[in-house]
Amino acid sequence: MKIREMEIDDLEQVMPMEEALFSVPWTANGFFSFLLREDALFLVAEERGEILGYCGVLMVFDQGDIVNVGVKAERQGQGIGRKLLNALIRRSGEKGVTSLYLEVRMSNRMAIGLYESLGFEKLGVRKGYYEYPKEDGLIMCRS
Repeated sequence: MKIREMEIDDLEQVMPMEEALFSVPWTANGFFSFLLREDALFLVAEERGEILGYCGVLMVFDQGDIVNVGVKAERQGQGIGRKLLNALIRRSGEKGVTSLYLEVRMSNRMAIGLYESLGFEKLGVRKGYYEYPKEDGLIMCRS
């Protein structure tokens, strides 16, 4: 498996994953617009031409906001998300990012455990942050 920057052609595989994983998925146009930006970095995990997961960060000065982390449902729990996030942390750090923030559903214990194991700390709660179903979002930061 290799981790590399997401390319526009990858959206053919990323979009079905995004739609399967999230109740309010990003659109292809949303991804496309961010892939063109200098302040955004999106990565994919690829194995034999198949994209298994992806993640992205938007960067402003020394801060980054992780906006997407997704791994194919049948491949979750196999370390793919950890590899993607480690690469994202390293590559955004090379661009000067010293603090990374994210929101995660309060019920997503698997993701919260992963983030904590990577050094993210709980900062607070955004009430009603998520839709469909309505749920609070846990704010986490890694400095």
